[in-house]
Amino acid sequence: MSTPTVQLVQITDPHLFADPAGRLRGVPTLLALKDTLRAAEADIRAADAILATGDLVQDDAGGYAPFRQVMGRLGKPVLCIPGNHDDAVELERALRGPPFQVGGHYDTAGWRVVLLDSSVPRQTRGSLSPSELDRLERALAGAPDRHALVALHHQPIRMGSQWLDTVGLTNPDALFAILDRHPQVRGVVFGHVHQAYEGERHGVRILGTPSTCAQFLPRSPDFAVDTLPPAYRVLRLLPEGTVQSHIAWLPDEQRAAGGRR
Repeated sequence: MSTPTVQLVQITDPHLFADPAGRLRGVPTLLALKDTLRAAEADIRAADAILATGDLVQDDAGGYAPFRQVMGRLGKPVLCIPGNHDDAVELERALRGPPFQVGGHYDTAGWRVVLLDSSVPRQTRGSLSPSELDRLERALAGAPDRHALVALHHQPIRMGSQWLDTVGLTNPDALFAILDRHPQVRGVVFGHVHQAYEGERHGVRILGTPSTCAQFLPRSPDFAVDTLPPAYRVLRLLPEGTVQSHIAWLPDEQRAAGGRR
């Protein structure tokens, strides 16, 4: 029997509030997330799991309740990691139990998805602690026959944006040193940057995903908001180790409903 292709839907940076009407840079974030999930309905139905890569809330632990309510009814495992606007302890407490998984790794078909916590309390930039790096090493060493996808919040590469490059992962060399020792690693995905990014390093795909709310203007020297709509990423993990992926942007009619009013 052949090994099936794995499909993941990545959503990132919804920035929810306890107040369902809460807005970030003019965007009602809960409505934008709901509109994104509605647009992703067919992809979610075909998915093995949902990957939520941080900044689930906007410095407001009350935002985890609407996140749990909205994501919990999708009927799929929801794999979560914290971002810089999350409280990692509160996130884990609020999202404990199925269908949610916070951190660790997730095995499906011939793949292992490793979920890393790059958040640092009260810091915008990120770092992988020695214990988190050790956990990554053990997760990869423990499954040499599985292809691996690694997920974290902060970008491990430079984005060509002066302000954004100061708030990424501060120890990417430590991350890549581990990945280089494990040839089964096929991809790295991240959030945080509120824009699309696609690159490659030593045959490993490096993918950044836009937010379900507002986007940042690429390559801007100073902080600036783009005019692009909410989006999500579809990841297809093939049995032989290929990572196929595309960004799906919200259609204009849903963007009007969920965004810039």
